Amino acid sequence: MFELRLVEGGLLKKILESLKDLVNDANFDCSATGFSLQAMDSSHVALVSFLLRAEGFDHYRCDRNLMMGINVANMAKMLKCASNDDIVTIKADDGTDTVTFMFESPSQDKIADFEMKLMDIDSEHLGIPETEYEAIVRMPSAEYARICRDLSAIGDTLVISVTKEGVRFSTRGDIGTANIVCRQNASLDKPEDATVIEMEKSVTQTFALRYMNSFAKATTLSNQVTISLSSELPVVVEYKIAEVGYLRFYLAPKIEEEEGMNTEMVTGPKTVEKRAKIKEEPIIIEESEFVEERKPKTETDGEESKPKIEINGEVDGTMAIKPESEANGEAEAEVIMDVE
Repeated sequence: MFELRLVEGGLLKKILESLKDLVNDANFDCSATGFSLQAMDSSHVALVSFLLRAEGFDHYRCDRNLMMGINVANMAKMLKCASNDDIVTIKADDGTDTVTFMFESPSQDKIADFEMKLMDIDSEHLGIPETEYEAIVRMPSAEYARICRDLSAIGDTLVISVTKEGVRFSTRGDIGTANIVCRQNASLDKPEDATVIEMEKSVTQTFALRYMNSFAKATTLSNQVTISLSSELPVVVEYKIAEVGYLRFYLAPKIEEEEGMNTEMVTGPKTVEKRAKIKEEPIIIEESEFVEERKPKTETDGEESKPKIEINGEVDGTMAIKPESEANGEAEAEVIMDVE
């Protein structure tokens, strides 16, 4: 038997609204510690993880670990039927293929319940290792959302650079470039308006701006956002959910092709984005793809190829290889040697 009761029902609505455009189907994990989810987007570039601890609910009961496969968009539709101040209760019995949502008004003069079918979703739970990041930026979540929105009008990639001067957000597009620098500041009157930078060394990484914009939809959950960066590791964009949980987004960086690299061996005729992976840890976002272009050994100009035979540094003759003959059903090859 699993049952949770959340007085602030609007909190669940905000979480699902933040996820529905990123994750399609996901397994919600119910355990004694709390209600959680871990899922990747369809392209396996972004990972989302959230946790609501058991002590954060008005009532929480979980007799045994339970995994509920749910379509995130459908669950968001269910929760839209609840008012922001409604009390939300979620129930699921052992062995059943449905989950029940119940919404109660604060005065309890209105109670509504909805039942939704569960899904069988084959997904692997990834172990996310604890990592010491080279740079951590804490800033107002509304400011981060505004920066992503403004830069998305200029380009489609976001470059984040953390230095002693501050954190720089920049992009480049067909119409020009844009740079926004946020310097460290401490606001004693309003701590949620402060920008705090903890840095061991300078870090610069590039990300797909559409994903960073999607993460910003969780702005309503917290006044502050934490951005953790390390070279060649996915960025972590974290929103604290009051004091009872968190919502974290992981995004693999884009590694652009460097000038002077052998494009034939690394990227082929077209530029291929190389997605980073976490070093020897189970949370591999996506392995790099390499395309090898092989050129023919001999270039022809409409005539039969005639490689030259070189003897003692001088060309003493030419050799022509006649194509295979299929006249008698057997492959024949004729070698003609002309030696002067």
